[in-house]
Amino acid sequence: MSAAIVEILSPDEMRRTITRLASEIVERVSDLSNTILLGIYTRGVPLAKILANQIEMLEGIKIPVGALDITFYRDDLDRVGMRTPAKTKIPFDLTGKNIVLVDDVIYKGRTIRAAFSAIPEYGRTESIYLAVLVDRGHRQLPIHPDFTGKYLPTSSEEKVKVYLQDVDGRDSVELIRTH
Repeated sequence: MSAAIVEILSPDEMRRTITRLASEIVERVSDLSNTILLGIYTRGVPLAKILANQIEMLEGIKIPVGALDITFYRDDLDRVGMRTPAKTKIPFDLTGKNIVLVDDVIYKGRTIRAAFSAIPEYGRTESIYLAVLVDRGHRQLPIHPDFTGKYLPTSSEEKVKVYLQDVDGRDSVELIRTH
C-alpha cells in the first residue's frame, strides 16, 4: 500500500495561522487575565504553549498553560487501543476561569468530548472555548471549534499529520493519502 503526502501548511503558513489563531483568541475571550490555555496531549500541549507565547507577544499578558491527558475519559478505547497515559499537568484551580482547550486536529470529536468530561475534575470553569489548528470534518458528535486555523475536508481514508518544531524538529501540516 503506497501513500501520497501533500503539504497543507508550510512553516511560514503555520506561523501565520498560529498568529491569526492567537489574535482571534485575544479578540473573542473577554478577560485574558482570567484565561488558561489547556493543551490536549500530544500535539495540543506544545501548540498551547506556542499560542500562549504569541498572545504574550501581542498583548503583554502571560497566559498559564496546562496539559490534559484524556486517555481514561475516552469512550472508544476498545477501537483505538489502550495507550500509555501522559501526566495531566494542571497546577491551578480551573474554577471561574475561561479555558481555551487546544488540540492540533479535530476529526470525529471524541477526543474533545473526553476532554469535556475530564475538565470538571479540576474546577467549575466560567467558559470553555475550543481552538484547533486543523478541522478535517467527519464529526460524530455536535462539537465545533471556536477557533480554527485551517478547514481541510478529508476522506476517512486520509490522515492529517501535524509537525511542530519543539517536538518534531520542523513545522508543517501534511495530508497523507493511502492507496
